[in-house]
Amino acid sequence: MTFRQQNFLLVTSYSAIKFKAIVEKQSPFSIPMDKVNGKLTVFFEEPFWVGIFERIEDGKLSAAKVTFGAEPKDCEVQEYIQKWYFSLKFSPVVETVVKDIKRNPKRMQREAKKQMLEIGIGTKSQQALKLQQEQNKQERKEKSRKRKEAEEQRMFELKQRKKLEENAKK
Repeated sequence: MTFRQQNFLLVTSYSAIKFKAIVEKQSPFSIPMDKVNGKLTVFFEEPFWVGIFERIEDGKLSAAKVTFGAEPKDCEVQEYIQKWYFSLKFSPVVETVVKDIKRNPKRMQREAKKQMLEIGIGTKSQQALKLQQEQNKQERKEKSRKRKEAEEQRMFELKQRKKLEENAKK
């Protein structure tokens, strides 16, 4: 069951229950998993539709951002979750408060509508994604620094070889 309003889509209630059930299954590596709460928010971010997977495990929230391109249908979202959930690269964890309360489905629908008006992702998810972005940035810097050092070392050795060859000719 989904709600749509102004280029915004929130997968909730029925789909969220299915999503939660999928996440609680065993991983493809046959390692039993602990209980994990998951939430997927899909919204339009110029020029693509974007999905934010939020995963809460042991009171720690991590998020992953996925770009869908064209507006995904419910079946496409479900298929994506089933095929690619375990290969998503989630951000580092951020502490969060977990409330495990059983709610009435109609209340969940009302809350989903209320969330629709807020448009966007939660601040905890933003923190987690920002942390992941910073880590990726550091990794890129490290790789480029090593590549640059290797190139400088190669050029130095090449110059040294040329000097030795010139001295050998004299």
